[in-house]
Amino acid sequence: MADRQRKKPSLIERPPRPLTGATRLRRDFGSKYVANAFIGVLFSATGPVAVILTVGTQGGLSSTELASWIFGVFFLNGALTVLASWLYRQPLAMFWTIPGTVLLGPALGHLDWPEVIGAFFATGLLILLLGLSGWVRRMMRVLPMPIVMAMVAGVFLRFGLELVHALGDDFAIAAPMVLVFFGLSAWPSGARRVPPIIGALVVGAVAVALSGQFGSLQALGQWTAEPLLQAPEWSVQAMIELVIPLTITVLVVQNGQGIAVLRSAGHEAPINAVTIACGVWSLLVACVGGVSTCLTGPTNALLSASGERSRHYVAGICCGLLAMLFGLFAPLATQLLLATPAAFIAVLAGLAMLRVLQSAFVTAFSTRFTLGALVTFVVTVADVTVLNIGAAFWGLIAGILVSLLLEREDFGARRSG
Repeated sequence: MADRQRKKPSLIERPPRPLTGATRLRRDFGSKYVANAFIGVLFSATGPVAVILTVGTQGGLSSTELASWIFGVFFLNGALTVLASWLYRQPLAMFWTIPGTVLLGPALGHLDWPEVIGAFFATGLLILLLGLSGWVRRMMRVLPMPIVMAMVAGVFLRFGLELVHALGDDFAIAAPMVLVFFGLSAWPSGARRVPPIIGALVVGAVAVALSGQFGSLQALGQWTAEPLLQAPEWSVQAMIELVIPLTITVLVVQNGQGIAVLRSAGHEAPINAVTIACGVWSLLVACVGGVSTCLTGPTNALLSASGERSRHYVAGICCGLLAMLFGLFAPLATQLLLATPAAFIAVLAGLAMLRVLQSAFVTAFSTRFTLGALVTFVVTVADVTVLNIGAAFWGLIAGILVSLLLEREDFGARRSG
C-alpha cells in the first residue's frame, strides 16, 4: 500500500531537476531557437492582434482600454511563458484564447465592458478550480491522439493554404522566400549556418523594402503601453453567456491543441500545472482588461518546428521575453507589424508550420481511429460556430462519437495496448 501511494502522481507535475542554470542556458542557446521565437511572436502580434483591435473597436472600447488589453496578454503572459519554459525545460508559450476573443464580439453588443471583465474573472476562477481538481489531465489522457491531431491538422491547414494564396496574391514577396527556404533546407551545410526560416525572413524583408509595400505609420501619441486597472461588474447574463464558452475554448480548443502539438514534437506538457497557471494568469490579465490565458497551439508549433528537442525550451524563453517587450511597446509595435504586407506574415507562418502540419496528418491517419479522425478534420475545416463555440470543439465531439459508434475495436486495442 505504501509503495502504491508513493507511485501516485502529484497533482502539479514536478519540473525536471536540477533546474536550468545560466551555464546550460548559454550552451543550449542558438540562432534557430531565437528565429523560431521571433516567428512565433510575429505570428501572435499580427493576425491575433488584429482580431483584438477589430473586436474591441466594434465593441466601443477606447484606445486606452485596447492598449491595456494588448499589454496584458503580451507582457503578463510573456512573463508566464518565460517562467514555465524555464521550469519545465520545454516550450510552453502562453498567450490568449483567439476563439474566445471572437465570441466577445456579439457579447459586447449588449453587455457593458465591466460585465465582460467580470466574466473574465469568473472564467479564470473556474479554470483554476478545474486544474486543482486534476480532472483536465485525466480527460486529456482519455482522448484518442489521432482524433486530437486531426483537429490540430484542421486548424493548422489554413497556414498551408494561406502560403499558397500568398504566392498567387504577392508573388514578388512570397516566391523568393519560398525558394530560399527550400533551397537552404535541401543544402544541409548551408542550413546549419543559416536556418531556412531565417533565410526566408531576411529575403522577405528585402523584398518588402524593394516593393515599397511597407504601409504608412500613423502619428503615435506614445510608444509605451499604460496598463489600466479594470473594475469588474457581476452580471448573471454575462456569466451564462461567456464563462462556459470561454472555459471550453481555453481547456479543450486551445490547450488541447497546444498539448497535442507538444506531444507530436516529443514533449510531455505538464497538463495540470498548465491549467492551474492559465487560471491564475487569467485572473491577473483580467485586472488590465485581457481575455483568458491559454496554452497556444500555433505558437508552440512554431517554437518546436526545428532544432533539437532538448533545446526547444530556449525558443520558449526567448518568445516570452520578446512578448514582454512587445507588450511594453504595444502601440508602436502593433503599427509596425500591421504595416507589413499580409503575404510576408502568411509565408513565414506557412513555411514554419509545414513540418508541424505533416506530423499532424501522419499521426491522425496512419494508425487507428482513422474514420473518427477524418470526421474531426472535416468538421474543423468547415469552421462552423455553434452556440458561440468554435468548430475545433465540435470536430472533437463529432470524431469521438463516430469512433465510438464505428471504431469500437480501436478503443479496445488502445486499452489492451
